[in-house]
Amino acid sequence: MIGRVPAPPGQKLDFNSLKAPANYVPGLGRGATGFVTRSDVGPARAGPGPGDGGGDNKEEGTEEVKFDAFMGADAGVFAGGEYDEDDREADRIWESIDDRMDERRRERREALMKAEIEKYRAENPKITEQFADLKRQLGEVSESEWEAIPEIGDYTIKRQKRETYAPAPDSLLTAAANASGATGGATALDVNGLATPAGSASSVASLTDIGEGRSTVLGLKLDSMADSVSGQTVIDPKGYLTDLSSMKITSATEVADIKKARLLLKSVITTNPHHGPGWIAAARLEELAGKLNVARELISKGCEQCPSAEDVWLEASRLQPPDLAKAVLARGVAHIPDSVKLWLAAARLERDKAAQGRVLRKALERLPTSVRLWKAAVELASADDARVLLSRAVECCPQHVELWLALARLESYDNAKKVLNKARQAVPTDPSIWITAAKLEESQGHIEMVGRVINRAIKSLSANGVVISREAWLAEAESAERASPPMTATCASIVRDVIGLGVEDEDRRRTWMADADEMGRKGSVETARAIYEVLQSTFPGKEEVWREAAKLEKAAGGGARLDALLRRAVTYCPSAEVLWLMAAKEKWLSGDVPGARGVLAEAFAANPDSEAIWLAAFKLEFENSEPERARALLAKARATEACSTPRVWMKSAIVEREAGDAAAERGLLEEGLRRHPAFWKLWLMLGQLEERQGRTDAARTAYAAGIKRCPECVPLWRAAARVEENAGAVGKARAVLEQARQRIPKRDDAAAARAELWLAAIRTEQRAGSSKAADTLLAKALQELPASGALWAEAIAAAPRPQRKTKSADALKRCDQDPAVVSAVAQLFWADRKVDKARAWFNRAALLAPEVGDYWALFYKFELAHGTPESAAEVARRAREREPRYGERWTRVAKDPRNAHQPVEALLKKVVVDIDTLPPP
Repeated sequence: MIGRVPAPPGQKLDFNSLKAPANYVPGLGRGATGFVTRSDVGPARAGPGPGDGGGDNKEEGTEEVKFDAFMGADAGVFAGGEYDEDDREADRIWESIDDRMDERRRERREALMKAEIEKYRAENPKITEQFADLKRQLGEVSESEWEAIPEIGDYTIKRQKRETYAPAPDSLLTAAANASGATGGATALDVNGLATPAGSASSVASLTDIGEGRSTVLGLKLDSMADSVSGQTVIDPKGYLTDLSSMKITSATEVADIKKARLLLKSVITTNPHHGPGWIAAARLEELAGKLNVARELISKGCEQCPSAEDVWLEASRLQPPDLAKAVLARGVAHIPDSVKLWLAAARLERDKAAQGRVLRKALERLPTSVRLWKAAVELASADDARVLLSRAVECCPQHVELWLALARLESYDNAKKVLNKARQAVPTDPSIWITAAKLEESQGHIEMVGRVINRAIKSLSANGVVISREAWLAEAESAERASPPMTATCASIVRDVIGLGVEDEDRRRTWMADADEMGRKGSVETARAIYEVLQSTFPGKEEVWREAAKLEKAAGGGARLDALLRRAVTYCPSAEVLWLMAAKEKWLSGDVPGARGVLAEAFAANPDSEAIWLAAFKLEFENSEPERARALLAKARATEACSTPRVWMKSAIVEREAGDAAAERGLLEEGLRRHPAFWKLWLMLGQLEERQGRTDAARTAYAAGIKRCPECVPLWRAAARVEENAGAVGKARAVLEQARQRIPKRDDAAAARAELWLAAIRTEQRAGSSKAADTLLAKALQELPASGALWAEAIAAAPRPQRKTKSADALKRCDQDPAVVSAVAQLFWADRKVDKARAWFNRAALLAPEVGDYWALFYKFELAHGTPESAAEVARRAREREPRYGERWTRVAKDPRNAHQPVEALLKKVVVDIDTLPPP
């Protein structure tokens, strides 16, 4: 029996007094089921383990901690296990496997460790290793080199002991004075400076009085010296104070640095006294320290040690007064007579031009081949004297082209030609001589000679082995254009002769177009014009060439030159509709309406079936208040099978809408829809006509029919929803917009359309007063389209004022180049009164989307409020040049029949009023 304790011999064992064995369950043999609950064990009481003797000799709550050599302190947990021979055999096997695996990877691990150690030592060498090569080289240093190493002084960092002195207190000195006064052996100084016996009635009783007395005596002495002329020193109080204010107060740190630098430079000039920069540095250090006399002495010694260093002489002359500087430079010139710098410095020290000229002429006698001296002398001379000097200069320096060109500019036409010919013979490889000759011919009006000169230049330079650089010659053409006066013939001749150099035939048009565009961006109009002339003569049938040339002329001011260009363009490209329209528009803008009609008549003859030309002719008559002519043109176009297009029918309906004839407008729209049922603008116009007539059901029918034909047309969905909203059925409007979002596919190319629908739904809720529903829709919209600038702009506008900056930052992270976001940020700056930032951001929005009128209107409104009338007019001018056509508010104002034929400035002002009075559409 497990746990049974044998009874002593002769005694009966009392089983009831023994402790039950571990895991004993009463009645288990009779089929009873036993269990132990937490209340039996307790929260911190461990269960009994095998071999537990019942704990007779242990105190309650204590347990013996068991430790095993193999299992360590965990023996108490696994006390029931036994470590036998099988376990030892298993451990031996595993250890042999571990040793085998470790042996297999040891070589690789040691190699990797060795490589890492070598890499670390290569990147972080020891100090001894870094200077090992230098130490080896020390063995080659000779004894004389060792002796020549300068002493650098004492730079010890040890803290030097300082002696401190503490002044004696006044009480101690007073007591000593009183003690000495009792013996009568001391004297004191009264206020008059007379010695009297101490202890008398006039004796000084306090050291403070002594200090005051000394100050008074010193003041009396200074006053007497200032008033006396016969004294040793005469003090000027004002000058004295001025000298004190001009003194430089040097800190202790600067003094220490100057001392160190002085010591180092002294070592430099001592070890190598013939090194000029060392003397210059030492002199400048003393000058910096305020010791000008020492600096002069040093630089004088430098001149003696380095008589052939011109920089030392120049420094010496700089440190001396002007009169003494002349003497210094005279000595320098005596030592270095070929120094151009010294001669020029000596000339600059002279006060009048005549003296400077004498010095330079003397220098030229010594150095006749110095171009700098000749230039300096010519600059000081009059025109006649300069001509004489240059004549001599080109003889002495025939290879310097600048002298030849300067002489040619001073001569007459005939003499200049002779000078340039001599220059060309002396320097046959310089192109500037030929270009100057071409400019000379153009200045005399000999335009036909300019081309010949440039052509001969190219041939002559090529024959002399000069590489003709296309880019360099085009730069010369730009330079000729910017001359005063502009040398346009020279510019054009250069372009004609070099534009094709190094360009393959198949790349000519593309390369030349890029060159012309680059020149236009840089403002070199004449150069770009010359390139386009070459393009027009080489590719006369290319519409793109004529169109880009016309853009350049329009940007340059237009006028007769543009009209002549377009006339030539339509001659070479009669089927190019754009060129005909540009020609007609320029005539119209210049006020020549009959001329525009004539151009369009010629365009009709050349392109009888062109929709663009028919519509241009209609617009010309319509904008000039000729409705009957416009009707006739459109009727004729509708009768022509090739020109009966949807846009022609739309323009016809627009004419009747402006005339106020609703029946005629409805008839044209219905007929146009029968012919072109997929043109959504006709359905939209029909619905708008029914709304204006008050026929809501007919408008619903028109929009529904249009949506059925054009299910992805966002304007039709928005118009249908707006009809329901205006009728008071906001729920139906919500349903229409939700249905539209389901019908528009979720593609990248349809993101803008979906954003427009979300925006319409949000604004519908805002107009209905449901701000929470609007916020919910906006959050959903941004979740679906996180890169939509229109939605972020709406989020910025709808956010509470404290949160707008955060919204703006989030929007700029998502789409910083979107004009809607930029405009919203500009309005935020405007609200914060940050005028300059707001102006910059409004300008940026207008540049990002110049075709959107809403941004121009906001910019114009801002300038009216915070700018000047000139700045507001400038914004209006820029908007007129851009001719905006889009924008929610701009479209609402511009499409209103009451605003037909209004100029851009008038529409701009009306949109500003719309911003102030009406909510977004």
